[in-house]
Amino acid sequence: MRRRDLITLLGGAAAAWPLAARAQQSAMPVIGFIDSRSPEALADRLRKFRQGLKDIGYSEGENIAIEYRWADNQPDQLPALAADLVRRRVAVIVSSGGYAVSLAAKSATSQIPIVFLSAEDPVRLGIVKSLARPAGNLTGVNFFTDELVAKQLELLREMVPGAARIAVLVNPGAPTNTETTLRDVAAAAGILGVQIQVLNADISGEIDTAFDTIASDRPAAIFVGQSPFLNSRRVQLVQLAARHAIPATYASREFPEIGGLMSYGSDISDAYRQAGVYTGRILKGAKPADLPVVQASKFELVINHQTARMLRLAVPPTLLAIADEVIE
Repeated sequence: MRRRDLITLLGGAAAAWPLAARAQQSAMPVIGFIDSRSPEALADRLRKFRQGLKDIGYSEGENIAIEYRWADNQPDQLPALAADLVRRRVAVIVSSGGYAVSLAAKSATSQIPIVFLSAEDPVRLGIVKSLARPAGNLTGVNFFTDELVAKQLELLREMVPGAARIAVLVNPGAPTNTETTLRDVAAAAGILGVQIQVLNADISGEIDTAFDTIASDRPAAIFVGQSPFLNSRRVQLVQLAARHAIPATYASREFPEIGGLMSYGSDISDAYRQAGVYTGRILKGAKPADLPVVQASKFELVINHQTARMLRLAVPPTLLAIADEVIE
């Protein structure tokens, strides 16, 4: 072979390699992940989601790609974000951060499979027809946060015995969450003989205002309702509760892990792992209609003992005995 022919052959091969690499990359399945919050608020849960994918054989950047879309607590952006993922023809859409995200994804496509994460009853919200047989293109994980409100209030009252009035902080921007929380907390408060003081926060500044009210009215404790927005502001909430020296309870362990007093709720991190597993199963060919909605089976009480001591609270032995984790 002549030298010029050899150079031409090698040059053609070199040019073909990037094309082959690009073709391989384009053939990689793409998952669309849409959330109402920001990536910073979801870092730990995303790790669990990726772990679930890995458990079933998928690793981001190796044999799958993930397109993330964040609404940054602006729910009006959700329909456009979901529509963008549909235009990009992703293989699966994962929706988290409240029922509005799931509904936006559902409205955007009836063809692309959707895996949702929901703290509320997805049947009541119209996301699926039933838990056992979801039908359509949606399935997911229901982690029951809203259904645990009464137990959460009962545990807070046990932590702060004699509490006559408790502030309840809710997010009106999540009306379904708020309606359920206020209904259940009012019923539980009536049984426990506790008065409740409802405070609203839809933006960061309103959380500050709520704690100004707490500082002046001095309720015995604060019950922080579940919502994607309030979860995204957990550092602010925990710091303000510490600054005002008020006992507070939350719906997920992410709060006591950073200094909050206590939490009672589903293992939400595991729910994200399960969502990763379901996403992987769909990539392998399973249909959402054939995958029953996963329901949380583990509920956990987490107590930060150091915070309790700072608040001069003696944690009752009964709570220490049933706690799934006591942070010292």
